[in-house]
Amino acid sequence: MNTQELATAVIETVSEDTAIDLEKAFQESHVQDILDRLDQELVGLKSVKNKIKEMAALLLVDRIRKSLGLTAGPPSLHMTFLGNPGMGKTTVAMRMAEILYRLEYIRKEHVMLVTRDDLVGQGIGQTAPKTREVLNNAMGGVLLVDEAYTLFRPDHPGDFGLEAIEILMQVMENQRDDLVVILAGYKDQMERFFHSNPGMNSRIGLHIEFNDYSVENLMIIAQAILKNQDYSFSPDAEKAFQEYLIRRKTMPHFANARSVRNAIDRARLRQANRLLSSGKRLTKQDLITIEAEDILASRVFKEGVPDCESES
Repeated sequence: MNTQELATAVIETVSEDTAIDLEKAFQESHVQDILDRLDQELVGLKSVKNKIKEMAALLLVDRIRKSLGLTAGPPSLHMTFLGNPGMGKTTVAMRMAEILYRLEYIRKEHVMLVTRDDLVGQGIGQTAPKTREVLNNAMGGVLLVDEAYTLFRPDHPGDFGLEAIEILMQVMENQRDDLVVILAGYKDQMERFFHSNPGMNSRIGLHIEFNDYSVENLMIIAQAILKNQDYSFSPDAEKAFQEYLIRRKTMPHFANARSVRNAIDRARLRQANRLLSSGKRLTKQDLITIEAEDILASRVFKEGVPDCESES
């Protein structure tokens, strides 16, 4: 059911006494299905999910108001996602695109993910056509610019990123009805980016902060990854992995769920090597179980440093 049909279904007359069944409109939009899927896909992040639901409510009410001739101007749909890597920002962007499409704020249920390299050229005259091509391809949907703060490099005079920023701001203003831009990146760097580019900040309608996962939530994520891959921790391995997370979170380049997945991949490598070196016949349970020694062999325990220099 499109928005016009939805409005017709819930609005009988256009008068001050009109009875509007907003709950029915919400149910028939099937937006709750998208919110439920987001809740299943991502552990925790309650404040993020609440922000998305609030935005969905605003969009629904705005559409119904518009059908009644009540106009406050369209809400600003451009957003920023602030937080460290591995927090599910791309997943949230995809669900947000579904909501926007379902409520007919965008033409395409599509998220285009780009970084500085996709927008900025290395020579004079290369950046503008490169940026415009990306924007043209994203038009009608959602453009997610990851590590957006890298577009501005004040220590590099004449950097071509400023040209990309100018073009991006123009399109965000002049074609805001046909493109939603989400700028993502570390909180501190993004705040400096907006401070140096107030024109960009003024075009953002919604700021969503993704706070790092707790160790408890990271353990839930780890168990879900293991279950999906037909592995499991032994009791001692579970304790070891929890201690691994406590230590790893204090070290550089921690990337939340991404670091959890990488740590499990390395534990699988160590388990496979241990099983091969054991020289004994194996059971199915042997192939399933990650043991404590597969975790404790990490450099996090042995040297007090991450196994990989960067996991972002």
